[in-house]
Amino acid sequence: MDQRHHHREYRRLSLWWDQLPDELAGPQRPRLPGHRDADVAIVGAGFSGLWTAYYLLSADPSTRIVVIEQEAAGFGGSGRAGGWCSALFPAPHSLVARWSSREAAIRLQQALDVTVDEVQRVAGAEGIDCRFAKGGTISLVRSEAQEKRARNHMADELSWGFDDLSWLDADPARQRLAATGVRGATLTPNCAAIDPARLVRALALAVERLGGVIYEGTRATSIEPGVVRTDVGNVRAERVIRATEAFTPLLPGLRRTVAPVYSLMLATEPLPDEVWEQIGLRDRETFADYRRLIIYGQRTADGRIAFGGRGAPYHYGSTVRPEHDHDARVQADLRRTLVELLPVLRDVAVTHTWGGAVGVSFDWTASVGLDERTGVGWAGGYVGDGIGTSNLAGRTLADLIRGERSDLATLPWVNHRWPRWPPEPLRWVGTNLVLRGVMAADRVEARAGRPSVVGRAVDRLLGH
Repeated sequence: MDQRHHHREYRRLSLWWDQLPDELAGPQRPRLPGHRDADVAIVGAGFSGLWTAYYLLSADPSTRIVVIEQEAAGFGGSGRAGGWCSALFPAPHSLVARWSSREAAIRLQQALDVTVDEVQRVAGAEGIDCRFAKGGTISLVRSEAQEKRARNHMADELSWGFDDLSWLDADPARQRLAATGVRGATLTPNCAAIDPARLVRALALAVERLGGVIYEGTRATSIEPGVVRTDVGNVRAERVIRATEAFTPLLPGLRRTVAPVYSLMLATEPLPDEVWEQIGLRDRETFADYRRLIIYGQRTADGRIAFGGRGAPYHYGSTVRPEHDHDARVQADLRRTLVELLPVLRDVAVTHTWGGAVGVSFDWTASVGLDERTGVGWAGGYVGDGIGTSNLAGRTLADLIRGERSDLATLPWVNHRWPRWPPEPLRWVGTNLVLRGVMAADRVEARAGRPSVVGRAVDRLLGH
């Protein structure tokens, strides 16, 4: 397969890949030529691995960094995401405080809040045009049940001292996003809409300009203390970093570390100005609502809607395969959901459909860390909130590797150890039963418009 054909295949990974300018799309980087020595070896050229390399090299350009990537930089979730650079963390403050402290949980959220601006700072400093627009996130409330969840969410945020989540009544909410059935909304400023593939591909070039080396088309076969073994040679390094997120279960001994759960997306054709006048999103707000099954969208820089959500099944054995990137049923459901939200899109063409796996830990908590005994570090478990969180992870890993006792190095997610997922078939049965329960609860509430017995049962099961 020649390189040009190889990159045409990558362009079909997502809307974002399809729109990459040629200087970001290719050419493909070489494979690892054989055995190499380094100071830091990183497996995975997505956001986690590249942010780690970037901050290490920014602090000390003499650091010898080798990044190993099985496909191409940004091949995984980094180049297929919904494009939310947010301050979201998958676990609630109360859970973080349970295994740390209230003060530590607050510090973690404060660090995430400023991370959105840090991504914008780096993009500006490196001349990266990732279509950054900090319009915040509007989360619609469209039923009595959703309003109850939204009000509880706001009260919880205030109880932790966070007052940047504001309530919009129905009319102001519809002025921002004129969806059907809007009773109100919450609005947070701490999110930007971006083009994730432009960011991750340009970040790879920035790492190389600083002196890092990235090898693509090189499969890591194991990650061990002091060495990354690959299908073409070994990289020996004092520090070895696993930044493989949803692909982690493919490595020996790590099948039950995180579960790859698929999130699927679609993108419309560019919409004319008169349609956008009806819809809103004038500040390119990212948007969602308060149903249980996650949906997410953004107005792209070229005037499309990129819209995604969960609903794809968990695949037995934590498999990650190209055929899982598309699911006609789920993507048809996504289109129906989008049209139900915005009927003006009924006859609008969908030009792109795609998907990818996100890494989910058993306790739904992201983690970053470095085992000083073995020299092996890690970052991941973002549950789809990785664009912002991975930047914080990269800065944190850089401090840990350099031995800096910084504020970041003492955040409560540092060195958090995940409980292992149950073995199969329990993992497959349990995960898909929970998914079906969540979907059933949303369907019942959509019909009734108010909290349901099914919904309350699902909430108790999930600890909400």
